[in-house]
Amino acid sequence: PTDGKLFFSKPAPDWEGTAVINGEFKELKLADLEGKYVIFFFYPLDFTFVCPTEIIAFSDRIEEFRAIDAEVVACSVDSQFTHLAWINTPRKQGGLGPVKIPLLSDLTHQISKDYGVYLEDQGHALRGLFIIDDKKILRQITMNDLPVGRSVDETLRLIQAFQYTDKHGEGTFLFSFVQKKEYYVCLLL
Repeated sequence: PTDGKLFFSKPAPDWEGTAVINGEFKELKLADLEGKYVIFFFYPLDFTFVCPTEIIAFSDRIEEFRAIDAEVVACSVDSQFTHLAWINTPRKQGGLGPVKIPLLSDLTHQISKDYGVYLEDQGHALRGLFIIDDKKILRQITMNDLPVGRSVDETLRLIQAFQYTDKHGEGTFLFSFVQKKEYYVCLLL
């Protein structure tokens, strides 16, 4: 799904809503994260099978994202109350347990529609992941069918690659073997 509102190298659609952050309801908007890269990802629903594995994986590695000036926000069409119930349910009982990233509520489905991930016939979002840079420009879109999650490692790699080209420009990538090796080593540091 897409509604034509998303364009690479253009401003990402603004969003705001109620999120569960550290077990509390707080208002959160994209503008609050200005100056940082934002990994904004959608998942279908709380209390489902693949969703907690992704959220936990991103949450467990949040310090790696913060070390490169990036924040992670997860979003679904569930209410903030459902998010909190999921967080407060132990993992062994199908819950999420405590997480270190915000869970944003998109109860009106407008954010999901603005980002082109809303499945009208199912009433929830696809697994969409969006990398928004520190100037709020949309840099990357990944959409997966419902049964397949996203890779934290690949997301980190993409942010580092965008940050590298932002700093050094595209023309600095030289094609000798040694220079390619130096480039990739730099990304790993």
